[in-house]
Amino acid sequence: MSEPEQTSIRNTAMSSTGTPTVAVLGTGIMGAAMARSIRRAGITVRAWNRTLQKAEPLRNDGITVTATAAEAVTDADVIVTMLYDADAVRAAMDAAHPGIKAGGVWIQSTTVGIDDVGALGELAAEYGLTFVDAPVLGTRQPAEKGQLTILAAGPTQVRSSIGPVFDAIGARTVWTGEDGAAGTGTRLKLVANSWVIAATNAAGETIALAQALGVDPQSFFDAIGGGGLDMPYLRLKAGLILDDALTPASFAAKTAAKDARLIVDAAHANGIRLDLAEAGSARLGRVTDAGRGDEDMAAAYFASFIE
Repeated sequence: MSEPEQTSIRNTAMSSTGTPTVAVLGTGIMGAAMARSIRRAGITVRAWNRTLQKAEPLRNDGITVTATAAEAVTDADVIVTMLYDADAVRAAMDAAHPGIKAGGVWIQSTTVGIDDVGALGELAAEYGLTFVDAPVLGTRQPAEKGQLTILAAGPTQVRSSIGPVFDAIGARTVWTGEDGAAGTGTRLKLVANSWVIAATNAAGETIALAQALGVDPQSFFDAIGGGGLDMPYLRLKAGLILDDALTPASFAAKTAAKDARLIVDAAHANGIRLDLAEAGSARLGRVTDAGRGDEDMAAAYFASFIE
């Protein structure tokens, strides 16, 4: 019997012994919220973050906070990574390697590039883990409530064993591709984020233009109210701008800037040009360079006033 077959059998059997032990690597806005949701479901959770003080508040939620990534993953059935980018994911998993339990499942939820998924999948195989590509849709509030949408890709054999984890963090799991081929979750996430970033940039530009022309932004909302052009997301992001409520961020501008670059790179690699995505990436880059990277991505509004 091959090692992959052995791994699949161990993973399939894991759910029959009770709920898994989960290690969450990365406790930023999303990772911390996901860790709390998993713990609320009665699952044992250990958490690690490169900056330990960011993870410390999780102790109040019954989560074990560890000083090292290797401690966090020791005897863990499932590892969840929710970090900034692919480099941070690889660094965390390399640090965790001494404690990794062969035969476990690695749920990789960080938004990374398409090529990165393949490289991380190879790392998973090297470490004896079954790889599940599982980025999520949603920001701070749905993450805190366990209402994310999970875009999952991975072997069918592990779905039952990781079901309790996905049920804890998400309202819905969308299994992508034939037999959940690795990378299809990330591809769908980049498509979804291209819309999110475009809509956010459009909201900011609309408010900036209204102000420049001496138009009360509320008159714009009155004009489109109840019609096909109106949408809750537009009002949400515009409201953050008008109310000067860009902190705390539900989706930080610097993270959106990183995702925008991934989208543009993916488009170029597949032979297309996305003019709006390129412009959106540039806008987010300008506000991040101007020191607004930790504010909500709606801060892209300020790019209209930055040379």
